[in-house]
Formats: sequence, C-alpha cells, structure tokens
Amino acid sequence: MDCRFILPVAIVAVALFTPLAAGEPWQVCGEDFDFFTPNSRFFANLKLIASTLPRNASASPLLYATATNIGAAPDQVTAAALCRGDVTAASCLACLTQAFANLPNGCGSTRDAAIYYDRCMAAYSAVDFLSPDFVPPRNAEGYTVNNLGKVATETARYNRLVAALVDATADFAAYNSARRYASGEAEFSKEFPKVYSLAQCTPDLTPARCRSCLANIIATEIGTYKDSIGGRTMSLRCSFRIETSPFLNGTMMVRIPATAPPSGSPAAPAPPVNVSPPAATPEREMKYKVPRLVLIILLPILAAINLVVCFCVWRKKRPVTKAKQTDTNYYAEAEDDDSVDSMLMDISTLRAATGDFAESNKLGEGGFGAVYKGVLADGNEIAVKRLSKSSTQGVEELKNELALVAKLKHKNLVSLVGVCLEQQERLLVYEFLPNRSLDLTLFDTEKREKLEWEKRYRIINGIARGLQYLHEDSQLKVVHRDLKASNVLLDANMNPKISDFGLARIFGRDQTQAVTKRVVGTQSVTT
Repeated sequence: MDCRFILPVAIVAVALFTPLAAGEPWQVCGEDFDFFTPNSRFFANLKLIASTLPRNASASPLLYATATNIGAAPDQVTAAALCRGDVTAASCLACLTQAFANLPNGCGSTRDAAIYYDRCMAAYSAVDFLSPDFVPPRNAEGYTVNNLGKVATETARYNRLVAALVDATADFAAYNSARRYASGEAEFSKEFPKVYSLAQCTPDLTPARCRSCLANIIATEIGTYKDSIGGRTMSLRCSFRIETSPFLNGTMMVRIPATAPPSGSPAAPAPPVNVSPPAATPEREMKYKVPRLVLIILLPILAAINLVVCFCVWRKKRPVTKAKQTDTNYYAEAEDDDSVDSMLMDISTLRAATGDFAESNKLGEGGFGAVYKGVLADGNEIAVKRLSKSSTQGVEELKNELALVAKLKHKNLVSLVGVCLEQQERLLVYEFLPNRSLDLTLFDTEKREKLEWEKRYRIINGIARGLQYLHEDSQLKVVHRDLKASNVLLDANMNPKISDFGLARIFGRDQTQAVTKRVVGTQSVTT
C-alpha cells in the first residue's frame, strides 16, 4: 500500500483520540529546503527517529531527546523532541508520538520542519540545527500566537506586570532549573485575579545561552502582547507564554505580588468589620452567658476524658494475641503508605539514570535480582535494586525491605532514597557506595592487603553498631537473618553499612525467640 495513503489515515486516527488545545498544532516549515519522497533514504531515516525519539524524550528526566546526523550524507536527519516541563512521562510520550506522526505531512514533505503543541514540540532538518555554531534565522525569531481577548482596564499596569513576570520567569528557567523550565504567577485585578507565565529552553543550552535566547524572543515579540489576555511565542531553542487563566500543573515557581493601582484610581472600599455592639446591661448578661459558656466548654471535655479512660481500660483488659506481637504488618502497615508515597520515583527517571538498566552499569546480582549504578539529573549517584520479574518470592521480600528501611535510620545502615513500582517493575533506590560490598575486598588478594587492622577494626565496630541499633536502639526490634560480607557495603571512607533487609524479621520489644516455618538466609551463614 502507498505510504502517502497510510500516513494521512494514521494522522486522522491519532487526532480523533487525542484532545488538543484550541488552535494547535502550530507548524513552521523551513524555507530554501528540498523535498523528500516517500521512498527516499531521508524519509526512512526520519521514520527511524520517529520510532525512538518520543520514547527517549519521555523516559528522560529532562523530557528532552535529540538525534544528530542520522543516516549517511546527503540524507542525514537531525531531530529534537521536547515536552513542557510540568507534564508527566505518559503525557509527554503521547504528545510527541502524535507530533512525529503529523510532522512530515504538515509541511508538504519539506526537509526542514517544526511542529508545536501545547504540551510538546518536535523538529527535524537536513542540517544539524543543534550544533552550538549553527544559529539559523528561525532559531532567533519566535513564532507568536496571541489570544483574541483584551484587557479593558488598567492596561498600562497590566502590560508592566506582564513584562516583569516574563523576565522573572525567564531568569528562573535559565539559572535555577535543570530542565530549563519555569512557571510563574502574579496578582492583578478582580477581573483577572492572576496572570500566569511559562518560560522554557532546551535543556542542553547553558544558563547563559538559555537566557540569551529568551531575552532575544522576549525583546522581539513582547510588543505583540500589549493588552492581550494571553499568548505564546515559540522557537526551536526557547519559548515563553502568558495567560490570564491557569494552564500549568504543579506549584508556580515564581510569584510576583500585586502592585498598587495608580494614585488617580478610586480606592477599594474597606471590607466590613464584624463587630458586635456592647450589651446594655452587662451585669445581667454576664449572669446568663458565663454559666452557659462553662457548660458548652466543660461537657465535651468531660465526655472526651471519659471516652479515653474507657478505651484505655478496654485495651488493658483485652488480651494481646501472639500473632500480633510478631506479625510485620501489625507494626508497619498503618504507617508505610505515607512514607512510601513520599519516596515514589518515576520509572523514566530511573531508566535514564541507569542507561535503561545497561549491562555496563550492573554492580552485581543477588537471589532476587540485579543492582545497577545510576546518576540522577542533579548529579547524585544511586544504586538501583531491580527485582527479577520471574521471582514470585521476591515480591514479599521487597515489601518487607521497603517497610523496614523506610523506618530505620542509622549511619551504619544503607539509606533508602526512593522506590518505583511502575510498569511491572519493582525497584528500590539506595545511596551509592563506591567501595561496594565487603566480600569483594576480603576475597580479593590485592585489596585485602590494603585492608590494615585499623580499617578492619573500624569495619567490625561499624557493623556491631548497626546490629546494636537494629536489636536494641531502633523503634523496631529487627533481626536481619542474612548478615554476611556481601550484605555489608563500604562507602568512600571504608565505613560499613548493612544492606538487604528482604529477609529481616521484626520482634516484639520483649521477645527473645521465635519459630519459623521455613529456612531462610544464606547457607553456612547464621545471624
């Protein structure tokens, strides 16, 4: 079947099922470029990019991905995909998939095109427009779309407020965000209580280049925003937007307080003050109100005290079952949800940090899965424990480990950074310890020779302190049940940290022994 028939059908199908903002998409077609045919190598290279770039961008913590000089000359293609800094990975993927489906057809098969949606943008070209040395005219000039509505009152103050808000948001995007993205709001009037703003650059720009790009399109286009209730200016490397209605997700990063109206404007009436008139006969009123007030306050307090006393007596007389003394869920389940929610991480963030769990980043593998090294967008190094999908037993161990480590805090225990339970993945994210596990040092001839007795003593003492905390000093009484050299990790200064709590068990505060129905731990290891 002819590709020229398939592509329009696909575009229509996607458009029918994807909601669009009014007026989108906006397409910019390159001038002075040749056209490609459906059977050309250029189009084949473009389709290859379209099949991978949306997923790469949505999986990146920066929501941005590029492909440079794909294919052989003269049919090389360079492309970029960027999502708005506040959208989710799923929303980003959907938007970019639609963008690349529409992009080639919208400009009549020209070899240079860009398309802008409310949530994303995509662009491709036969030249490397991402090169720092390449500054095409369209990179400097913005494409502006203004709303039709106008502000009717206090227009001068409104225009000053818009200019100040755009500049402040641009500064934040360039100098305070890894995504080179910022959102803002400013208070204005009763008719338009708030004005909202957005500024964003492609994350590969330096702060200075980002601010320069924004300054250029702001200076060129801000005049078109005069009295307008909103609009957007888009370019390949940066963009900004103003609206009098909310359009962004999350908390605004920049806030500008309300400015006073001009002195000639009438002052707003003072809000009415709710003041009760004094009583005509205070002595008579006091004789009536005070006893009633005492009863109103005292009776609920007595009822509450009575309820608490009855509850305490009931609890004291009620027998505590042995099962609840030893059941892990009895201690952990009620509080785990809040602590887990606060540590949830996106799967896209962890895939980007670990190179999609690349083999080169694998640190080791245990009974329930592998551990990978990763680097977050802020530069922090992490270790990601990935539970094997084929392990049914490992699910319970991971839940147990998460419930425990989230509660346990000690310098000789590995710190939990986050958790991810998306896309059928079960991942625990820990601090990265560069000297890895103790067994790699003990059983390596060269490393073992460098482990003098002072370091050995410090390691032994640290492990003992960690166990002391688990057994006696923590809010939970925990028995590790699988303590071995491979489960003791060493930081940069060779300080030990106990890890892997998948088999750990919580004891009651006065409990000294327990009966287990299955053998756990590592053979020849007793804890």
